[in-house]
Amino acid sequence: MAIEIYRDAWGIPHLRAGSATELAHAQGLVTARDRAWQMETERHRAEGTSASFLGASALAWDRFARRAGLDDTARRCFDGLERREPETAQWVRAYVDGVNEGLAEGADAAPEFARTGLVPGHWHPWTPLGVWLATHILFAGFPAKLWREQVAAHLGPDAVGLFATDGPGTSGSNGWLVSGERTVTGRAVIAGDPHRWIEDPGVYQQIHLSCPEFDVVGLAVPGVPGIAHFGHTGTVAWAITNAMSDYQDLYRERLRRTGAGVEALGPDGVWRRAARHTEVIEVAGEEPVEVEVIETDRGPVVIGGPEGIDGDLVDVAVAGLRGDSTGPGGPAGAVGPAGAADAVGTADAASPGGAAGAANAVGFAGVADAAGPAGGADAAGPAGGADAAGPAGVAGAAGPAGTTGAADAIGTADAASPGGAAGAANAVGRADVADAADPADPAAPPLAISLRYPPRVTGDLGFGALLPLLRARRVADVDEAFDRWAEPVNVVQAADTDGGVLHRVAGRVPLRAEANRVRLVPAWEPGHDWHGWHESPRAGLTDGVAVMANQRGPAEPLGVEFAPPHRADRIAELLAGRQRWSAADMPAIHTDTHLASASPLLDHLRALDDLTPEASALRDRLLAWDRRMDAGSADAAHYAAVRGAVVRQLAAHPAFAALATPPPYPEVFRPWLALLPRVGFALEHLLRAEELYGVDRPAAVRAAVEEVAAQPPAGVWGDTHRLAPWRALDPETPYDEPGLSGDHDCVLCTSGVPGLTDLAARGPAARYVWDLARREDSRWVVPFGASGVPGSPHHRDQLSLWLGGELVPVVTDWALLKKETDV
Repeated sequence: MAIEIYRDAWGIPHLRAGSATELAHAQGLVTARDRAWQMETERHRAEGTSASFLGASALAWDRFARRAGLDDTARRCFDGLERREPETAQWVRAYVDGVNEGLAEGADAAPEFARTGLVPGHWHPWTPLGVWLATHILFAGFPAKLWREQVAAHLGPDAVGLFATDGPGTSGSNGWLVSGERTVTGRAVIAGDPHRWIEDPGVYQQIHLSCPEFDVVGLAVPGVPGIAHFGHTGTVAWAITNAMSDYQDLYRERLRRTGAGVEALGPDGVWRRAARHTEVIEVAGEEPVEVEVIETDRGPVVIGGPEGIDGDLVDVAVAGLRGDSTGPGGPAGAVGPAGAADAVGTADAASPGGAAGAANAVGFAGVADAAGPAGGADAAGPAGGADAAGPAGVAGAAGPAGTTGAADAIGTADAASPGGAAGAANAVGRADVADAADPADPAAPPLAISLRYPPRVTGDLGFGALLPLLRARRVADVDEAFDRWAEPVNVVQAADTDGGVLHRVAGRVPLRAEANRVRLVPAWEPGHDWHGWHESPRAGLTDGVAVMANQRGPAEPLGVEFAPPHRADRIAELLAGRQRWSAADMPAIHTDTHLASASPLLDHLRALDDLTPEASALRDRLLAWDRRMDAGSADAAHYAAVRGAVVRQLAAHPAFAALATPPPYPEVFRPWLALLPRVGFALEHLLRAEELYGVDRPAAVRAAVEEVAAQPPAGVWGDTHRLAPWRALDPETPYDEPGLSGDHDCVLCTSGVPGLTDLAARGPAARYVWDLARREDSRWVVPFGASGVPGSPHHRDQLSLWLGGELVPVVTDWALLKKETDV
């Protein structure tokens, strides 16, 4: 049977083939044709080569990808897949073959290739695994441990909980399952919307995959075969949300250079050789940058190195390492010292959970400036920083005095002499050597930080679940498939036409000490190793309903920070409002804009007196407000203005001054370390805390109300709360993006950054309704469209529906589809 490609009225691809392998080839082919620019951008991000055509704005992400070993981990995981699941590995290969076949045609249609000079490259069999890993490596929010370390150091451990909330670096979702006993058809309905950085092209691809073995509709991730997160096979459907689990650890490492390389101090007091090599990152329009890649027994070093952390902010240019530059304007200047944060966009490369730069869409570059501006690049030091990147002996000889001091501080003088006997001896030395050379103060700033993450440890990214999901017929099949899941760790809901339901957690979470879960732990102390995996928690339904919205639920034993309960509580409240539901009723839940988290601020407002007449009128207006964040609401605009002013008042208080300047960590981690967003997303906790380090919160609220009353918003919420999607390359003609309803804690979760910007870079990356009575009554929608090609009829044709809460019909009748081609 030839591969057949059909389209519906929305340009959504419907693919039919004679086997699962042929179908994977077709999926890769059509995705490359529809989304060549997106596909190649994601491949380059996974390989850490995106700066080669995007320039310095992508450099910070590429550094992280190289140091974390994303591409190498993907290759290891594919090798493991070939050994464990040869059929699945061959299926992935078929997808990649289709991608490679379709890229040239797709690139011809995508103007971004000509604009950047990018030539379509070659996908390897492991590239889909790399795309998956790069997309989700920050989902567990391990950089939050860096933030907690800062809070504990400056405010004490008890302060950590004040900021424990769904912050700027996490991705969440809504999802709900209504069993047959609560529907008009007697069969279950599953609905929801994943919340991610809104990207153009979108992170989810509507697709229909059919072969003799299965016929599945769902939301695929471009670059990855099959349908992992949201699917409907006709007899069983499933959906996921982020479980908010903690499954990645950060270790403070003590490293030293020897004549033979780099060594790390282990928990048994022994210095052991760390894997080390260098890689070169090409940067469009600038000098190439050399990155040192080090991996200890814990994992890849993602922050700092043997010379410390400061040199991380600006990786030195290759010329500098070769000794071709001598002064402060040399290698560091080549990357852009004082301007590096601005050039890279700080959060440009750091957009958590997504593509490099997403955070810039909400003005996180401003966060960088507020929280430790571009001068952070200067903290890397002048050209001597380049010297410090070389062997420690060379650093001591050629670097400035400070560099020599740094070498002495970590006790590498012996090991630093190139080829020296003392260095070789130290390779097998014990803790007494370390103690003599290294201040054994666990509270001292870490010299380096390594990342331990499950696929790097196990060589398994969970791709063994993908084919079984497509073949699933009942809930039991979905359950068994998700037993093979690795990461990200998700809460899964599923239902079938026989009445079966499933509500469980899927993914690998290591068993280890409680300290590992909360903050950085010392690699040189025992007790921080991993020793097995948690059992996956399970849950049932309550009154025929299950709700998942990143709140504390079945995944609570596996996580540290969860989303506030507002979205989950509101969905449950709405579902309890009637006894019987249909698939057609679900958009009313998707688009609910009630903001329960407004209560603490409104309570403070209620207690205020002795205000100016203008401020008193504003207070009364907000107390009478219906708490709905509708785009056309002037009251919502006034509330957001007061909220933002309160956030800025609190963040500027001297009590938090030490948190205003982030530590000299790489830019990719800056969104987790910026004070203003942290205060904004934790405002509810900060206003309700019994005591807040002497901060006069009534005075802060009073000042905020007076400020807004003096200069009130001129319009409505949608005037400032506008869609701000991330694009790897800005369009030549900017789009006039629409105003949005919703807010961070609404069911309609469209997130700005309170106190910084109302622009929404995060929101529903898709919406879906899976009807188990009649699959053709299911519905879906994405923010833009099925095509990634600007100007295509299907590039933005779903945007108006997405804005209005409407959904596109799921078409499964081939007679209603238009045949595009046979392959």
